[in-house]
Amino acid sequence: MLRIESLQKKFGAVQAVTDVSMHVDEGEFVTLLGPSGSGKTTVLRMVAGLEQPTSGTILMDDADVTRMPAQKRNIGMVFQSYALFPNLSVFENIAFPLRVRKWKADAIKARVEELLELVRLTHRRNYAPDQLSGGERQRVALARALSFYPPLLLLDEPLSALDAKVRQSLRSFLKEIQRTTGVTTLMVTHDQEEALELSDRIVVMSQGRVEQAGAPIDVYYRPQGEFTATFIGAINTLQVSVLAVGERAAHGQHVLLSWNGHVFSWLLSDQEVAHQESLTLRVRPESLMVDEAFEEGAARAEVLSVAFMGAVTRMSVRVGQDVVLIDALSSRVPSVVTGQSVGVRFVDQRIEKQVAGRLLAL
Repeated sequence: MLRIESLQKKFGAVQAVTDVSMHVDEGEFVTLLGPSGSGKTTVLRMVAGLEQPTSGTILMDDADVTRMPAQKRNIGMVFQSYALFPNLSVFENIAFPLRVRKWKADAIKARVEELLELVRLTHRRNYAPDQLSGGERQRVALARALSFYPPLLLLDEPLSALDAKVRQSLRSFLKEIQRTTGVTTLMVTHDQEEALELSDRIVVMSQGRVEQAGAPIDVYYRPQGEFTATFIGAINTLQVSVLAVGERAAHGQHVLLSWNGHVFSWLLSDQEVAHQESLTLRVRPESLMVDEAFEEGAARAEVLSVAFMGAVTRMSVRVGQDVVLIDALSSRVPSVVTGQSVGVRFVDQRIEKQVAGRLLAL
């Protein structure tokens, strides 16, 4: 539906966007995720027609819209600031794009009533924007953007101005609306949780370039490169050594690794390794667990801190020279205290050993 090819944007001597290529399929929810200054908003504004690219191509349904004026692209857009008309009621704000497009009065009324029900604001139809909460204003802005059946919906950090509780509830609501309407959606955000929860695919950007694009689970658990690994969520970097190398399987190569006395198996999907080679592994905090029983194969550790974070408790422990983070469900976290000696192991990892050059699970 939307295809971007080799997009570049310069502001004077500043290269804001460099060679960005990506696509958004029909009905897909794709998020541009990155820190401030990564170029994500500039890409969105070029898709909307609010900025002209220095070079590159923007295609919608295979039609080149790169130089097409914004008002002719028929794109729906929701801004962080809501951008509602303060002198118009909720009903009239939603109806405005339809009046501009010269819809008939009965068609306008039917469409606005349909959208009011969709965003659950039927009882607020005659309210002015300043009589609404922040979440309600954003729902009006969303309804207005959807009113004329746009082929593409652009969301420019739509939830960032809201408080945490409202933001959380609107995430689920936004995903529900997108699924119900089937509108193709491109969103910009710096909020990792927001991107992971809402998106079919995430495009990670840094310094004007695409670092990685993929499904949320792939971007989170299989980051490609240092930036994606460290930007999205907490991560531990472990130095390990290869004890044994197994035969290559369909999804990669099984290896037996050693880390500070802990022996464990690992599946390497994209690289060849050799016996006794040193490797760097990146491991999410929830992939490690505290083992108070010091079962065979656990690495010995000292608890440095324990932080209750609601549903999750985060522990910081020292394993040899490494300081690592471990996340556990608070309802299941062991009763450890600072200074306590514990074992650390990988969640759901089986200890394996080498037999005649092969790796066999015990």
